[in-house]
Amino acid sequence: MIRMASVRLLLPLMFVSLLPGCATFSRDGGFDQVASTVKAKTGKEIRWVKSEDERHALDARIAELLQQPISVDDAVQIALLNNRGLQASYAELGISEADLVQAGRLPNPRFSMLRASRDGEYKIEQALTFNIFSLVTMPKATAIERRRFEQTQRQVSLEVLRLATATRKAYFTALAAAQSERYMQQVMRAAETSATLAQRMKQAGNWSTLDEAREQGFYADATLGASRARQASLQATEQLTRLMGLDHTHYTLPERMPDLPAHAEEAANLEQTALQQRMDVQMMKLQTEALAGQLGLTKTTRFINVLELGPARVLEGRRSDPYKNGVEISLEIPLFDWGSARVARAESTYMQVVNQLAQVAVEARSEVREGYGRYRASYDIARHYRDSVVPIRQKIAEENQLRYNGMLVSVFDLLADARAQIASVNSYIEALRDFWLSQSDMEMALIGKPDFSAPGPAMVAQ
Repeated sequence: MIRMASVRLLLPLMFVSLLPGCATFSRDGGFDQVASTVKAKTGKEIRWVKSEDERHALDARIAELLQQPISVDDAVQIALLNNRGLQASYAELGISEADLVQAGRLPNPRFSMLRASRDGEYKIEQALTFNIFSLVTMPKATAIERRRFEQTQRQVSLEVLRLATATRKAYFTALAAAQSERYMQQVMRAAETSATLAQRMKQAGNWSTLDEAREQGFYADATLGASRARQASLQATEQLTRLMGLDHTHYTLPERMPDLPAHAEEAANLEQTALQQRMDVQMMKLQTEALAGQLGLTKTTRFINVLELGPARVLEGRRSDPYKNGVEISLEIPLFDWGSARVARAESTYMQVVNQLAQVAVEARSEVREGYGRYRASYDIARHYRDSVVPIRQKIAEENQLRYNGMLVSVFDLLADARAQIASVNSYIEALRDFWLSQSDMEMALIGKPDFSAPGPAMVAQ
């Protein structure tokens, strides 16, 4: 039997071996925090689909939303519920939480045994050891993994919010492209009427070849513009469909773009707000804190990172001889590796992240300024089209209509003016689209890194 001293030594080890029971998985896997963040930022809900019943329930809800022309809020909600890539990203929460739970669990004890015999003599060594050094490192390791888990939660939240912004932009792009396509069809029909009339007048000898060719050229350009607008509308619709996670385009959009707001939002402490709210800045802070903790752990374990202790017993001699009880200690001897390379690497990695954090803060300030500048410029442009360009074109069309009724201008002048008026309305649609896109980018700049790339398929203005 093992001596009582060895038993007393083993009992604390057996007790601490029961502690890992406290390191368990959470009920929601960290998803509730992500859902709460998304709800606060967008007002939309998200679901982590884990069963066929949940999938069927979501499919029914999405089908209900698609029964009527979808609004931008409907499109965002569908995307957040139905995008499978987003569902795949939720698995990162489970992976990160598993690392956190693993860091909070002590390693299993080790049992070793040696048996040797010769000429009736035996030597048996038995040892049960436990890595007690893990008791020192476990709190720091757990703290590091907890920060990483929080960082993963913010990363997943940011992916959800980026999808919401991308869906908003795709919605306005598709809506504007569809509305532009309808106007380009009107331009084509007006140009076709003008070209047909010019051809007849040329055949009657009342129109020159040059004038007839000019009208035919207008018609050819209008036909090309209508084809390009149709292609742009198709591309924009498919982009929106992909983001919403749909395998069909059996849904309808409203007939026209939302109106321009009465007033533009004023900039008020945008840079400070961005530094406080932007999730990429928060993630970099957590990463810096985690690496700082890791640096401390590396310095703690630079000389000894394995220290095992446990009871042992040895049988040496003949089979009738009693066991000799004792204690076995196993530790790493820093003979060749003093841990300086590990410490230097940890310090360099930490300073790297510190500088990356500073750069992210600089970019955040710049991006929020750029986002607001684009937002305000696009608002002013759209308002100018709405208040000046389109009304002037409308006024010109009305005056020319009066002159045509009085036979002071020709039908060709009237048709050319109609084309110009439709083109100005189409340009206003583009300006209105750019405003809503820039507003989405500005809102994203306050949450995370925005995408200031050009809008989707370009629309054609005549």
